[in-house]
Amino acid sequence: MKILVINGPNINMLGIREPGIYGTQNYAALIELVENTAKEAGVEVECFQSNHEGDIVDKIQAAYNVFDGIVINPAAYTHTSVAILDALKAVSIPAIEVHISDVNQRDEFRKISYAGMACIKAFIGLGLNGYKEAILYLKEYLENK
Repeated sequence: MKILVINGPNINMLGIREPGIYGTQNYAALIELVENTAKEAGVEVECFQSNHEGDIVDKIQAAYNVFDGIVINPAAYTHTSVAILDALKAVSIPAIEVHISDVNQRDEFRKISYAGMACIKAFIGLGLNGYKEAILYLKEYLENK
């Protein structure tokens, strides 16, 4: 089983960017958590981060017939990108949406999730642990599909 973990803009700035909202752990800690979770769960994982919408769309498209599931934190593109939504719908790979902060308790515009419209579940406001929950949920979902 292969899972692709995609992170959008500014996730690479974890630990620096608004630590009161996103915490003090850096991007390397996130990758370590994802890789350790995958190893313990017995799944392969690949991590990808980009600040560029088109690169994220390209990565989703390239996942077709390669990955069994996607965990995605589109970050700011969550609220703006129909292109990412369309890419997720095009490949029809089961996807889980993750947000480190509770976007529903923040700015009004953050309550809209285009990418989430193509996802089977969302983990929101659990900090980095949301990624762990998403990977484990996705593994179980794929095994029972």
